[in-house]
Amino acid sequence: MVQIDRIDHVIVLPEGVSATVAENGDVSINGPNGSLTRNFRSSRVSLIQNDGGLIVRVDIPRRKEKALAGTWNAHLNNMIRGVVDGFSYSLKAFYSHFPMTLAVKGNEFVVNNYFGEKVPRRADILPGVQVKVSNKVEVTVSGNDKEAVGQTAANIERCATVKNRDRRVFQDGIYLLEKA
Repeated sequence: MVQIDRIDHVIVLPEGVSATVAENGDVSINGPNGSLTRNFRSSRVSLIQNDGGLIVRVDIPRRKEKALAGTWNAHLNNMIRGVVDGFSYSLKAFYSHFPMTLAVKGNEFVVNNYFGEKVPRRADILPGVQVKVSNKVEVTVSGNDKEAVGQTAANIERCATVKNRDRRVFQDGIYLLEKA
């Protein structure tokens, strides 16, 4: 069986994006939409900064190191895309009888009158994420950190789940329509 002696993932930085790698493994990527920082630390996988970008390198990889190098590559590409374009999720509220109202209050998303309930349902909005409600039922979640945007959208979707009813009949809720 042939053994690979080295894996290199080359990440090219686009125009207007800069990256700095600290000694402790912190990587900061700055771009037109802000900056993101994340820690990449491993004893076997190394992150090297060259003139045009970054290189994720692992020498004589085993299966776990190979997977970790691919994960670091994906995270760095997501960080670059976030500071250049950003991420946006579109959600929509559906209801049949009780009209629910959606509102953003500080770092909390509030759903009132869900199935006629008196107590409002709440979802956390993570730092660095913007949430907008338009046309009373459309929700847009946007930001430059893919994980924070996705988790906030999941929190909003999860706060309006149907409990103690038949899901085939009672389909009210807030559902994800599009990721961009």
